[in-house]
Amino acid sequence: MSTNQHTVLIAGAGPAGLSAALHLADCGVHTVIVDRKNRPGGNAADFTCKASPECVRCGACMVADRAARIRQLTAVDWLVPAEITGCEQNGRFQVHIRKDGAETDMKADAVILATGFTPFDPTQKPYGYQKGSTGNVITHLELEAMLHGQGKVRRPSDGATPETIAFIQCVGSRDLALGRPWCSCVCCGSALRMARRIQHETPSVKATFFYIDVQSFSRNFDAVYADFKSRIRMIRAIPGDVVKTPDDKLRVGYFDPTSRTFTEEIFDLTVLTVGMGPNPDTPELARVFGVSLDRFGFLGTARNGVFVAGSAIQPMGISDSIASGAEAAQSALEYLAGLMR
Repeated sequence: MSTNQHTVLIAGAGPAGLSAALHLADCGVHTVIVDRKNRPGGNAADFTCKASPECVRCGACMVADRAARIRQLTAVDWLVPAEITGCEQNGRFQVHIRKDGAETDMKADAVILATGFTPFDPTQKPYGYQKGSTGNVITHLELEAMLHGQGKVRRPSDGATPETIAFIQCVGSRDLALGRPWCSCVCCGSALRMARRIQHETPSVKATFFYIDVQSFSRNFDAVYADFKSRIRMIRAIPGDVVKTPDDKLRVGYFDPTSRTFTEEIFDLTVLTVGMGPNPDTPELARVFGVSLDRFGFLGTARNGVFVAGSAIQPMGISDSIASGAEAAQSALEYLAGLMR
């Protein structure tokens, strides 16, 4: 099947979008990637390898590898940073794009929406988090970027290596009061793997993991989780608040399930594992391309010529996003083949 005459527009350059573009390029299809950022990888571009020291299959290297490969392909064009502002379809799609303040149009035969996720903003939770501050309450994505860029964990306030770290799970996930009842699926594995990497590099660090329950994240989950539990203190409770102390530490209050009493402990650093939610521009993109939304605001059922992929559909990790991108690309190929009959 010759597909050189066709063009597929991919909205989003995260793991799913990169995977879709590579799959299409391997089949000779011209692809155009549109993304608000000017670098590939999406949120995962800042993810760190979590080997401790053996590979734990976190997927971070998979994103870096695909981002490097795709930059070498002549079959893939980039419109970044840019955003989609509208679309009409009369046979082909005519997509309106804003780049550098100017409007431009492009024609495409199929569209793949792989716009990824938005992390929950924890400023509305009672944990003392302030984005961009030098406080010692950070998100797990900020910890990912710190380890990715610096190779070590440091307290933002003074640059010191923390001796005690509290990981608080399900911040903005499984929260009925916030209208976010879904599980973000990958947070448990991500946080536990980062805790183990930190301990591998600095064995003196004591990590405490506050959780509701732990989602499986490995094919040999039982053995891996047993190892984590032997090294990381696990407390099945979600803290009620985090308060800065006069000596620049953090007081974490929670209901101890063992003693059945309210307990407070002091930590040097607190990491909030924030949930995954739909991007704020997802409703508009769904309207522009005639795609449904599910009850939580994620992209729903695709329609003729428009396909959806990755964590724009639901929370998923890197491996699943890559597989979802390849699946959407294959569906697009089958759609293009139908156009040629």
